[in-house]
This record gives sequence, structure tokens and C-alpha cells, in this order.
Amino acid sequence: MGLLERFVNAVGRGAASRPKPGMLLGRRKEDTMRDYPADGLTPKRLVSVFREADSGSISAQMALFEQMEEKDAHLYSVANTRRLAVTGLSWEIVSAAEMPGWGAGRGASRNRAAADEAAAYCDEVLHGIEGFEESLVYLSLAIGRNVSLVEMVWEASSSGLRLVEFAPVDYGRLVLSDLDEVRVVTEEAQYKGIELPANKFITHMPSAASGHPSRGGLLRVTALAYLAKHFALKDWLVFAEVFGMPVRIARYSPNATPEEKRELLEMLAQLGADATGIFSKAVEVDIQQTRMPGETNLYENLCLYCDREISKAWLGQTLTTDTVRTLASAGAAVVHDRVRRDIRDDDLRKEAHTLRRDLLTPLVRFEFGPEVPVPCFRRVLDQTLLPEQLSHVLDVAVNQLGAQVPARWAHSALGIPQADVDEAVLLGSADRGAVKGNGEQ
Repeated sequence: MGLLERFVNAVGRGAASRPKPGMLLGRRKEDTMRDYPADGLTPKRLVSVFREADSGSISAQMALFEQMEEKDAHLYSVANTRRLAVTGLSWEIVSAAEMPGWGAGRGASRNRAAADEAAAYCDEVLHGIEGFEESLVYLSLAIGRNVSLVEMVWEASSSGLRLVEFAPVDYGRLVLSDLDEVRVVTEEAQYKGIELPANKFITHMPSAASGHPSRGGLLRVTALAYLAKHFALKDWLVFAEVFGMPVRIARYSPNATPEEKRELLEMLAQLGADATGIFSKAVEVDIQQTRMPGETNLYENLCLYCDREISKAWLGQTLTTDTVRTLASAGAAVVHDRVRRDIRDDDLRKEAHTLRRDLLTPLVRFEFGPEVPVPCFRRVLDQTLLPEQLSHVLDVAVNQLGAQVPARWAHSALGIPQADVDEAVLLGSADRGAVKGNGEQ
């Protein structure tokens, strides 16, 4: 390669802003410390936390969101279900040449070999970094918090910059600028933070259309339902303690001494704790089952209502999470599950867009220059079919459409191992007819 050609390639690769090698945000002791704003949370305090986040300091809101999932089992379940619908799928890097619209217009003149090479390079790099899967899980937290950052650690090499590590950014290090832009706190800028360097961070904001980074996350949407549920749960526990326990009554004779009364009271306390007691024949003990006044299911119904509101916000439906008390047909449940799939597909599109913009683009630009098409990140959807459905699909594909279906894939889809060369196999009806015909001849 001549000097001029090397210079042109260097200029082309340097068109993208190159970040500094090494880690920008090192570990701090403050990152291991946690606040607990959900303890004793009131509606007034909740509004204060939200207003504080809207003004730029989002640390209290993020700490509240973390506690909300820790303290509410139902909220944790639906949030984890929403995230696992994305992170539970395997992923692949797809060449830009394989995407729709490649051969139309300007794409017709692109170099397909270069696009495939760029995709293979990105796939090799990402599979070679051990913490990439964990970073994807961390980015999925943005579904509830509306923002999640992962730092890309670059290393200088003889051929340029090489991506070597991913470092999730603690939420306590995020602040907002006066223009509502996400910034990170460093040792030099501990209050206002610094602007995110180009090609240094993966910034996932799935609800960016809301107009404000602190808004749009589902944990903020369901915070009021969470608070109402926990007020109801607290009152329910107090109600159960007061009205749920049987009342123990002991009657003593009029001439009982204060010492005898005190001893009798201690016996009643022992009876409540150990369910055993020793009383004189002169003492009358009565255990009365309390009657709960009013609607006994009020608190339970209120908690269930809040759970349904949380489920609708996170999953778009309730039939897949509340099957005990909800009366509905199997067809309605299928429709609700299909709605949840639409939400999942939208999460997949937003994740793929973020990773292509913030991760794959700098990988390709630093290695191949600005002219090579950037590949796409794609989750592999599980298309598992029931044996009856699969047999129908294979019948239409092979016998009617003439599709060339690999036998290995069909065996794998059906869960049937392929037979060895000399191994006896079961004969189908067509094979038995052929064998019988040959025998008659």
C-alpha cells in the first residue's frame, strides 16, 4: 500500500470522532452506597422526588425506582417479564446487505463484500467481549427508568482503536443539563457533570419521544399505583392484627387480689404466644372469634386493582398475570398475549436502533472508514411450532411451494435425531408401499 493510499484511509477512518483510550468513569466508593427514598414514602415526598428529577437531579428518582422493584413482588415480576422478553432472546449481527431495501436506489452500488466483512468483524468483536450480555441486560433497565448508559472502553492498537470492555454507568452518576441532556459526573465535575463524549457511551432512551429523560419510564408511570398499594397493604396488616386475632377474656372473682390479677394477665399473654396456659378452676377463660366489620375484602381488592394497573402499564394486559380472579375465555387470553408480543417487538426495534447508532457505527467507522455500510443488531425470535403446526408448514412449503427445506433443520425442529448410515429406521406409508411393490415384482 502506497503512502498516499494509507493517508487517505487514515483520513477516512478519522472522520468519526475518536474517543480517548481507557476508562473514563472509574469506580467510586459512592457508587456502592444506596439511598432509600421509598422508606416512609408519602404522596408529597413522591411529587418532590419527581420535581427534583425534572430539575436535573435524577439520583433520588433512580434510587426510588430501584427500591420499588425490591419491595413489590408483583412489580418486579411484570418488570422482569417485560425485560426478559428482550434479553432472553439470542442475538446476531446482520449484514446491511441482508436488510430490506439494500438493492434499491443508492444501495445497488454498495459493496456487498464490504458490508458482509463489517458484519463479521462486529460479530467477532462483540462475541469476544465477556461483559456484553450483562451490558444488554443493564440497558434493558431503561424500559422502566427511560435512560441507561454503558461506557465503551477502547484500547489503542497498531491498527487503531479496539473495543475491549463494557462498563455499565451507575445511575448515581447521571445528571441532566439545563437543556435536559444526559451528563455524567466525574471527579472534576461532581455536580453538573460533563457532556457525553462522542462514540464513548451507549445511551438507551426508549421513550425519548416524551421530551424529557426523567419522564416516560414505566416505573414513573406506575409509581402512584405502587404507593397506593403499599398504603393499602400497610392498613391491611394493621386491620388483620386488630380484628384478625381471637380475643382472650378471663373473668376473676370480685375478691381477687392485685397479684392474682397480674398473674392472670401474664397467663393470657402466654396463651396468646404459646397457645397454652394454666388457670385455676375459679377463673373463667373465654376465647371469642372476632367479627370483621364492613367489607372484609376492601384492602385485598384495592391491592389487586393496583396490581392490575401495574400489569396494564408494563405488559398492556392482565390475563397473563391475573388468572385466578379474572374470568375470560382462552381466546381472549391469546389476544392479550399477542398484544404483549407487539410491545416486545417495539422494545426490540428500539434496542436495535440504539445499538446500531451508538455501538456498531463507531466499530465500523474506526475499522473500515465512512463508506462501509453499518450492520444491524437483531434478536433471534423463537419460532417454535407444535408438531401439528410444523407438519402443516412443511407440507405446504415442500409439496406445494417447492421450498428447499434442509433435512437437518426439520429434524431439529421436530426434535428427532438424524439416523446413522447403517441404523434401522421407521418406514412411512409411502416407503412401505414401495417396498411391497418391489416384492411383488
